[in-house]
Amino acid sequence: MRLLTAALAVTAAVTLTGAAWNPGVTLTGADRNSAGTLTGADRNSAGTLTPIAGADRLVAPLDVDPACPAKIEIGMRSDAKKPQYATMNVEVDPPLSASRTMVSSYLPPGYELGAKLLVAVPPGTKEGEYGLRLRTPSRTLSVPVEVVPVDRLDNGGNLALRRPVTASSQHTNANYPPCSVADGDRSSNGWAGGNGWNDATGRAWPDTVAVALGGTRQISRVDLYTLDTERYPASAVGLRDWDVQAQVGGQWQTVAQVRGNTAGNVRSDFTPVGADAVRIVALASNGANDYTRIIEVEVR
Repeated sequence: MRLLTAALAVTAAVTLTGAAWNPGVTLTGADRNSAGTLTGADRNSAGTLTPIAGADRLVAPLDVDPACPAKIEIGMRSDAKKPQYATMNVEVDPPLSASRTMVSSYLPPGYELGAKLLVAVPPGTKEGEYGLRLRTPSRTLSVPVEVVPVDRLDNGGNLALRRPVTASSQHTNANYPPCSVADGDRSSNGWAGGNGWNDATGRAWPDTVAVALGGTRQISRVDLYTLDTERYPASAVGLRDWDVQAQVGGQWQTVAQVRGNTAGNVRSDFTPVGADAVRIVALASNGANDYTRIIEVEVR
């Protein structure tokens, strides 16, 4: 498979492939029965550019760390018979803002272009439904953006989702925001681009990252995802040793310990406690370049 990459004027890269990019939604004509609506010429028309979104709806929480806005995969597919310079405009209803206003690239026939879009919700925004539109010259894809308070998010039982995060330090060599460990994205693919936390004190321990739960919650399980890709496997660069602590009555209590880990994901179960925060105390990583690298922390 041929694969071309190019950086646009945002933190994310774009990916151009000749294989089918699975956006997670099925696009049809104007009579599409889903939350996202595709309008314009018939999709089989010669020479059209079809906009694509990775979901038919985007949920954007209110009052979260601006370093971790809502994100969605977007892109476009060329149905043309000849190569072309393709452009797709990105529009979002104010006061929301998007990380890019345009996606543009050379696009061979049958290729798809994928990119990450960040959608920020400024303080004071009213909750409700807003619009995101992806426009090519012949097609428009509309994706609803639902702005809701964190307390009303469908968290799937993950009490840490989109809650405030604090860390002992943050590496500034790339984009490693602490808030990304509670953004719901377990994948290591966005490492150094806003998905995953890296401390700033190599070979110095302990490092800590804590998630406030928004009040006292009954918890009995914490799942930790450390950096784990084909290029950077957890056995070489992931977190090896750590304590799981719960804040009970204003005091931190160790409720679980992990030692000698080489996996990308570890589940820690413990006796239920009523806690208002959870903290990971990192003690060692695998490999010589000893930093703490955490992708996601889930609390249940």
